[in-house]
Amino acid sequence: MHIEIDRNVCIGAGQCALTAPGVFTQDDDGFSMLVPGREDGAGDPNVREAARACPVGAITVTEPAPADAPAD
Repeated sequence: MHIEIDRNVCIGAGQCALTAPGVFTQDDDGFSMLVPGREDGAGDPNVREAARACPVGAITVTEPAPADAPAD
C-alpha cells in the first residue's frame, strides 16, 4: 500500500488521525503526516476510510502493481 498526503491541499481537519491514529498524525501546525515507520499503512484496515474521511481529498491510497505484472 502506498499512502500519499498532499500537504498543499491538507487543511488540518484531523479526520485521518481520528480514523487511523496508528498511521496518521498531525504536525505542530496541525497538518496531516504519516506516523514514522507506518508509511505503508502497517496493515491498518482503517487507512482507506481515513482517506475517504478527508474533507478535501488530500490523501491518496494506492496499491503497487504486482511484481509479475507486465509493463505497459
